[in-house]
Amino acid sequence: MEIREVTTEADRVAFIQFPVELYKNEPNWIRPLDKDIESVFDENINPTFKFGKCTRFLLRKEGKVIGKIAVFVNERTSSMNDQPTGGVGFFDCIDDQDAANMLFDQAKDWLVAEGMEAMDGPINFGERDKWWGCLVDGYDIEPNYQCNYNFPYYESLFEAYGFRIYFKQFTFIRNTFDAFHPRILHKSRMLNEDPNYHFEHMRLKNMSKYAEDFRVVYNKAWTSHEGVAEMSKEQAKGIMKQMKPILDEKIVWFAYYKGEPVAFYVNLPEVNQLFKYVNGKLDWKGKLKFVWHKWRKTNKKMLGLVFGVVPEHQGKGLDGALVMATAQMVQKDYKRYPKLEMNWIGDFNRRMILVVKQVGGEIGKTHHTYRYLFDRDKPFLRMPIK
Repeated sequence: MEIREVTTEADRVAFIQFPVELYKNEPNWIRPLDKDIESVFDENINPTFKFGKCTRFLLRKEGKVIGKIAVFVNERTSSMNDQPTGGVGFFDCIDDQDAANMLFDQAKDWLVAEGMEAMDGPINFGERDKWWGCLVDGYDIEPNYQCNYNFPYYESLFEAYGFRIYFKQFTFIRNTFDAFHPRILHKSRMLNEDPNYHFEHMRLKNMSKYAEDFRVVYNKAWTSHEGVAEMSKEQAKGIMKQMKPILDEKIVWFAYYKGEPVAFYVNLPEVNQLFKYVNGKLDWKGKLKFVWHKWRKTNKKMLGLVFGVVPEHQGKGLDGALVMATAQMVQKDYKRYPKLEMNWIGDFNRRMILVVKQVGGEIGKTHHTYRYLFDRDKPFLRMPIK
């Protein structure tokens, strides 16, 4: 076996094509868009390069690719741990522990040279809402857009090498039209009686306003979590610009207190239900297929992408009130999406798990975020409970 860094155009193509060959007989795998993978490693597109660096490796046997991995350091998050911690991701490999070990060893050596003392994986060189975690349960469900899907043996490849579970990620699924838990209804009634609160869905014509409202809430609600960096105005605008072609303004909701943004609940049409028809390519044929299926309303699934409440308004029932404001739209006025999947929630986020259970969701998929400490004698600590 031979491992080499991705340096040529042929290598970059091989990095994209290897999973296509590996998963060709897996009916539930949906090929990611080539441009989405490539953009992660493009310094002109991925803003994480401003704070870090990454590279990729391909593993070959007798000239044939049998594995791949990306390895990276994000300076904004690497120090938010008990030790400097880098990351690995975009890992794919045949069912061979020796091959996997060779890829992990290469990543470890690269990170040691960068001053790291641990590595998390499989994670993204960027935000947590994309390409994060190893699927360990829910193989019968198609992956959501920019979410990892892998074979069951990947769990063994990581754990046999020595990776340990840093936290678990749960994807909850519910039928949109099912009734809600009485406690959610009670929370909603309480907040709706307070004239200081009001709820509204996004208006695309005011995109800049909502991008800033999103940023304000996100920074207050999420940067207290380990490994989550503060979002800049530039990043917030970039996220909204990237999502704009698929946004459905009626399923993106905000809460305000005395006119100030205090919570958001972002849902998106689950676009993998459209992209699965384009075979990874948004060329003119792919775009025509995408537009056709969008027009036909082929997608019947809504993705609950992210939920955030600023700390000073947590514990007041705002989460339930915001859910019910959204439900008023999707259950009565806009019955477009009969299925809802919530983007993953870490097992460390007990408060959010309780909210989702009250909403009525059941765990459909589980991913693991693993951590590997280079000092094998150092005590291993899981992600702290929030």
